[in-house]
Amino acid sequence: MKGHGLRVYAIAYLLFLYAPILLLPLFAFNSGTIIAFPLKGFTTDWFSQMVADATLRRAFTNSMIIAVSSAVLATSLGIFAARASTRYNFPFKGGIMGLIMVPLVLPEIIVAMSLLVVLLAIGVELSIFTVILGHTLLCMPYAIAILSTAFNSLDQSLEEAAYDLGETKWSAFRLVILPLVMPGIISALLMSFTISLDEFIIAFFLAGNEPTLPTYIFSQLRFPKSVPVIMALGTVLVAVSILLLTCAEYFRRRGVARTGRTDSGGFV
Repeated sequence: MKGHGLRVYAIAYLLFLYAPILLLPLFAFNSGTIIAFPLKGFTTDWFSQMVADATLRRAFTNSMIIAVSSAVLATSLGIFAARASTRYNFPFKGGIMGLIMVPLVLPEIIVAMSLLVVLLAIGVELSIFTVILGHTLLCMPYAIAILSTAFNSLDQSLEEAAYDLGETKWSAFRLVILPLVMPGIISALLMSFTISLDEFIIAFFLAGNEPTLPTYIFSQLRFPKSVPVIMALGTVLVAVSILLLTCAEYFRRRGVARTGRTDSGGFV
């Protein structure tokens, strides 16, 4: 009886969580302009209008630049932080790593407002660059969490064997360590890209006059005629996000299998 109740609760919870997402493609292909049942008919016009919208194309370009730049920066910095935290002991190690991971627990609006105040105080003009800085700060803890797992899974005897064979620290890192943690690096890149692409609050505060996809969607929700196009865009974003997260999880599990450690969970 308890098992049956738990099963019902799990199903109800999943429906509550994912039903709105499942409704996106239904209304994206619906010919009616009002988001309501019953559906009127099948159409792909909203996707055509989405592609033809110049402002949307600009927002998409900005979001891609921001997401790629933030993912590369967050992952690159995450490699150094994860390597240092898993391989070396240094003063105030716990406190430093805790400060780096703080964005995981702070409300995003607090982070966004703090960054806005600091950037304006030092005279930095709001632009795509400031959004990249904010998203890098936000994505770094996720990248470090993934990369720390990858570095922790390494057998240190492989690195020591490279030293015994005459390799320097840099060449051992480049030739031995990096190939082994590459699945984790790819997973961190994809995760950071997805987080940056979908992030709204920091982009809303720091983008200035440059639109991103989330801020564009927010601005268009005030116009009823634009809602079906937003549904079409939301459908595309959900599909891309699911694909990227699936790839990230694939590379994470591949890294775990490659190092011979047992899988302890994932992201999807």
